[in-house]
Amino acid sequence: MSEQPTPEHAAPVPAPVASSNGHFALALASLLALAGLASSGLLWQKLGNIQEQLARQSASNGASATEARTLARQAEEIARDTAARLTVAEARVGEVALQRSQLEELMQSVSRSRDETLVVDIEASLRLAQQQAQLTGSLEPLVAALKSAQQRIERAAQPRLAPVQRAVARDLEHIARSNATDTAGLLARLDDLVRLSDDLPTLGGVAHASAMRRPSGPAPAAKDSGSTPWWQAQLAKGWELVRDEARGLVRVSRIDQPEAVLLAPEQEFFLRENLKLKLQSARLGLLARQFDAARADLASATAALNKYFDPAARRTQNAATLLLQVQGSLKTAELPPLDDTFAALNTAAAGR
Repeated sequence: MSEQPTPEHAAPVPAPVASSNGHFALALASLLALAGLASSGLLWQKLGNIQEQLARQSASNGASATEARTLARQAEEIARDTAARLTVAEARVGEVALQRSQLEELMQSVSRSRDETLVVDIEASLRLAQQQAQLTGSLEPLVAALKSAQQRIERAAQPRLAPVQRAVARDLEHIARSNATDTAGLLARLDDLVRLSDDLPTLGGVAHASAMRRPSGPAPAAKDSGSTPWWQAQLAKGWELVRDEARGLVRVSRIDQPEAVLLAPEQEFFLRENLKLKLQSARLGLLARQFDAARADLASATAALNKYFDPAARRTQNAATLLLQVQGSLKTAELPPLDDTFAALNTAAAGR
């Protein structure tokens, strides 16, 4: 027998409604499953694409990394090569700098040596010109040497030689203002004095010459040649001769130099020769530019001329005049010194 269910155990929900809900849930689950599958497929496809892209990127990155490593190795090799070249270049630059400093020192040394050589050469040429001027008595060698030195200094164009150039210009102006001695004229006057020495009358020969004078004109005509007998004319002529001889035997005059009057004829010869020797010695002193010795010889010759020779004679006066002229010319015979130029050359040679 079947038992009838009690009202407490009976379900209140009807059966058809539960069936439809199940189908709906199933359909919904299916849809959800399909959607999940579709989304999973899409996600898988997307993941595959991402993996493929990642693989491509990884391959590309690997190639890039390989290329980068290759480039890095090349860059490292280039860097090492560049470093080596830079080291070589630095060494060469150091060598070039050393060579440049050595070259500059050499150029400065050559320049200093050239300037020193120029200074020494100019000084030697000026001293040689000074000696030539002393020997010849002319200022032309000095002027030529100073002008040549001035031109050489201008061509050198060295600032350290500027004081030398200014000193040379000052000495040229000093020489231009100085008076040159006519040595040839002085020598000619001394030669004239030597020639005059043989004809100069001495004080001792004045009385003898006056005693031996004879009238140079014609004999005076007789007043009355017809009326005066010849023996009377001869007697008058003899008387005149005796009178002249008597006048020559006695002569009254003032004697300031007794030794000059008492000279014997052979002593007069040696007196003239001694005067010639003094004049020749003065001539040699003038040629040797020994002006003090020349002045002393001329002074001695003047003293002998005034002491032993007749001052009233024309030839003695001419000789005295020539002696005075020569002595006056010797007062300005010294050559102008080149003190400024030599001092500047010594300063330039010392490097100051």
